[in-house]
Amino acid sequence: MSEPLRTLKERGFFAQCTNEDELGRLLGRETVGFYVGIDPTYESMHIGHLVPLYAMAHLARAGHRAVPLIGGGTARIGDPSGKTESRKMLTVEQINANVETMSAQITRFLEAAGASGSIVNNAEWLVGLNYIEFLRDIGRHFSVNRMLTFETYRMRLETGLSFIEFNYQLLQSFDFLELYRNHGVKLQIGGDDQWGNIVAGVDLIRRVEGGEAFGLTFPLVTRADGKKMGKTEAGAIFLDASLVSPYEFYQYWRNVPDADVEKFLLGFTFLPTDECRRLGELKDRESNDAKEVLALEATALIHGREAAQQAKEAARSAFGAGDSGMEAIPEIRIERRELQGGIGVLDLFSRTDLCSSRSEARRLVQQGGARINEQQITDVDAVIDESFEVGAGLLLKAGKKRYFRVVVN
Repeated sequence: MSEPLRTLKERGFFAQCTNEDELGRLLGRETVGFYVGIDPTYESMHIGHLVPLYAMAHLARAGHRAVPLIGGGTARIGDPSGKTESRKMLTVEQINANVETMSAQITRFLEAAGASGSIVNNAEWLVGLNYIEFLRDIGRHFSVNRMLTFETYRMRLETGLSFIEFNYQLLQSFDFLELYRNHGVKLQIGGDDQWGNIVAGVDLIRRVEGGEAFGLTFPLVTRADGKKMGKTEAGAIFLDASLVSPYEFYQYWRNVPDADVEKFLLGFTFLPTDECRRLGELKDRESNDAKEVLALEATALIHGREAAQQAKEAARSAFGAGDSGMEAIPEIRIERRELQGGIGVLDLFSRTDLCSSRSEARRLVQQGGARINEQQITDVDAVIDESFEVGAGLLLKAGKKRYFRVVVN
């Protein structure tokens, strides 16, 4: 087995492969161009995108040529893979703005990972396609009966699959063909929900060009506690610091279940595999040390080592292990006269990232999870005033591990 494939398997980035033996030989004897596609359907990438990014970085660090593809064209119709309903349609202006943001994030990630890549946008060849010629030259190679055997389409038929989404597999396969022809790409990697699309692209290259291409997928990451990867009560964990602060990003990794520590160290850091396994074996209180390493390494790669260290110090301060770094905890500022007049506890919590609404704040208080400067608040009608203030303001806490500062001017 080639070293690149061994690395992907050891670190959890291997589920299926179209021709594993031949791909292993190819990766071992020459530089292989490979791509992973990411559709710009959000204003920022989020934690869910990290799996393909890390897999791409491992292959690039092994000497292979990464061609990250931003789906500025395919994002206009939406990928049905893994979805139970149609994606919300975005305007071309929104998609273009997302393309710019995500391209910059991919570049920063690869640089931080000690790798590089040549980003392409499939809008370059998809937007100007002649539909009649596309159907004649590309569409004729696809069997509807075979497409319906893939889980993605079978699942969507139960809830409704639009014709525009049915075209997605043709377009993604055409992307692979375009990259094979003009960029020397022989391998596509992606999440296991993309298996059908990837196999279709491999088959299209064989039919049209008579060439051999490969597909490799990695498992969809799940958490041991059943929660969706990258999701919290406040929403998705985005990579953009203006949407999710480095502190919040750090806290997400710091609070993962014990059972996930080794898997996440292998998947979301570049620490040696032996060290990941050693840390993953730590139990009880020592497991917190492993989680700190995971959180620090993951945050440093996205936000930089300095921001990650500040987040670590802020987390320790919030837990009473120090008083430095509190400024890294997300905050809002209010005027003193407002605090003097008193603010309803539900209004206060709903103005922070801890609760998205008054009703969510009400549930938090009623369930005993709301604290202000470590004072538990159980009355939904409580009024928060200067008597609650300690030091520079208020430290709000939701549950056991989520914090937010209210700084008083």
